[in-house]
Amino acid sequence: MDVSGFNGWPPEALEFYVGLEADNSKSYWHAHRDTYERAVREPFLRLGDEVAKEFGPLHVFRPYRDVRFSRDKSPYKTAAAAVTEGPGGCGFYVQLSAEGLLVASGYYVLAADQLERWRAAVADPKRGPRIASEVDRLRASGYDIAAHESLKSAPRGYPKDHPRIELLRNKGLTVGRSFTPARWLHTRAAYDRIVRVWRDAAPVNRWLDRHVGPSTIAPREPT
Repeated sequence: MDVSGFNGWPPEALEFYVGLEADNSKSYWHAHRDTYERAVREPFLRLGDEVAKEFGPLHVFRPYRDVRFSRDKSPYKTAAAAVTEGPGGCGFYVQLSAEGLLVASGYYVLAADQLERWRAAVADPKRGPRIASEVDRLRASGYDIAAHESLKSAPRGYPKDHPRIELLRNKGLTVGRSFTPARWLHTRAAYDRIVRVWRDAAPVNRWLDRHVGPSTIAPREPT
């Protein structure tokens, strides 16, 4: 298949997820599988081909939910997403659903060694103010600053009145923006918005790559 020439996702992609939210069943999925492949997955592959050189090759997530340990036995995800990782460790994420487009970048989940380096750098009087300033600047520009998890109080060993306590409570840092459905989503302009978010996050990512970096903890062997 030719995966060149990303021009957004067609309207059928959003319609597919509207229908899937209403009827998350195998019968709906199989009846609309061709729509998923053509209107959802193929544009993701085209996008991945175009962003690979600058950001890395996109990995498109499987559409199936892992229901083994979940009370919700709905078999399919109601959003499609893809991610890639920069050479320094930062991630680049894009998600499509009936609600529109979500684009984000940063360190969403931190391993134990990364979390230790993150807190030390944020608390440091020389390194910490730089990331706080970048976060404030991006928030003022309309970006969402988030993390996978955030503590309700100060982490152990750090004062509750630390000037960067909000960042210290976070177990990660991402810069993102959500876009509601619009005509541009079905055009080349979708590419421009995606890469703009990722490029605007560059100062934060450079700081994270330098002061946090990838985890050095070996993956746990399966038992």
